[in-house]
Amino acid sequence: MSKTADETKNAPSRTVRRRLHNDVVALAFLLPALFCFGYFAWWPVARGLELSFQQTNLVDPAQWVGLRNFQRILDDPLLATAVQNTLLFAGLALVIGFPLPLLLAVQMSTLRRLAGLYRYLVYLPVMLPPVVGVLLWQMFYEPDHGLFNTVLGMVGLGPYPWLQSTHSAMFSLVLEATWAGMGSATLIYLAAITRVPPELYEAAETDGARIWRRIWHITFPQLRGTVLLLLLLQLIGTLQVFAEPYLMTDGGPENATVTVLLLIYRYAFVDGDYGAASAMSMLLAVALSLLSAVYLWTTRRWSTS
Repeated sequence: MSKTADETKNAPSRTVRRRLHNDVVALAFLLPALFCFGYFAWWPVARGLELSFQQTNLVDPAQWVGLRNFQRILDDPLLATAVQNTLLFAGLALVIGFPLPLLLAVQMSTLRRLAGLYRYLVYLPVMLPPVVGVLLWQMFYEPDHGLFNTVLGMVGLGPYPWLQSTHSAMFSLVLEATWAGMGSATLIYLAAITRVPPELYEAAETDGARIWRRIWHITFPQLRGTVLLLLLLQLIGTLQVFAEPYLMTDGGPENATVTVLLLIYRYAFVDGDYGAASAMSMLLAVALSLLSAVYLWTTRRWSTS
C-alpha cells in the first residue's frame, strides 16, 4: 500500500520531468534552425541598420555620420522619380497582372481534358530563371527584328519602340513581369477553387451567368482570404521590382523606369556608398512594413467574414 501511495505521489513530478525533457529535446533540434534563420535573415537586417548610420565603402574604415545618409537620399532629386516610377509599376501590375491569374484559374477549373498540360504551361515561366525570362522578352521587344514588331508588321502595325519610349517602357516591363509571375498565383487560386462546391458554379451556368458574374458572386466570396493574401504579396513584390528595369532598360529612357531598388543598387555598386544604400533600404523596409500593417488592419474583418 505504501509503495502504491509513493508512486501516486511521485507521478506528477515524473510528468513534469518528462515534459521538461521533451521541451529540452525539442529546443535542441530547433536551435540549428533558429541560428540559421537569425544569421541569414535577421543579422543582415541589423547590419544594414548599422551601415545606414555610417559612411563606408566596405573597404576603408567606416565613419559614423548619424542621419547624414538619410538626409542625402531625401535631398536626391532622383528619389521622387524613383518612387513615382515604382508606384506606377505597382499600379499597372495591379490592374493588368492581378485579375489574370484568377481568370485563368476559373477557366482552368472547368477543363476536363489536358488539365495537367495547361497547368504545366501556365507554370512554365515561373520555372525559368528570372534573368532568362527578362532577356528573352528583351529580344521580343527589339524594334527592328523583335517578335512583337514582326507579328504586328504582318497586319500593318508598328514598329513600336517598346523599351525606347518613355511612354511605353514601363508598360512593357509590366507585361513581362506579369507573364513571369502569374503562374504561381494561378495555381494557388486553382487549388483554392477546388474547395468551392461545384454545385454553385453549375447553378450559375444553368442560370446563364457569364465568367465575370461567376467570379464576382461565387469565386470572390469563397476565396476572400486567398485573394487578400496574394494581393498583399503582389504589392510587396512589385514595390521591390529590380530585375526588369535593371536588365531591360537600366532605368531608361530618361529615367522613366528608375525604381527604388535600382536606385539602391546604384548607390551601392555604382557610387560605392553602402551607407546611403543601406539608409534607403531601411526606409523602404519601414514603408513596406507600414503598408502591410495598415493593409492587414483594414482587411481583417473582410477576410474573416
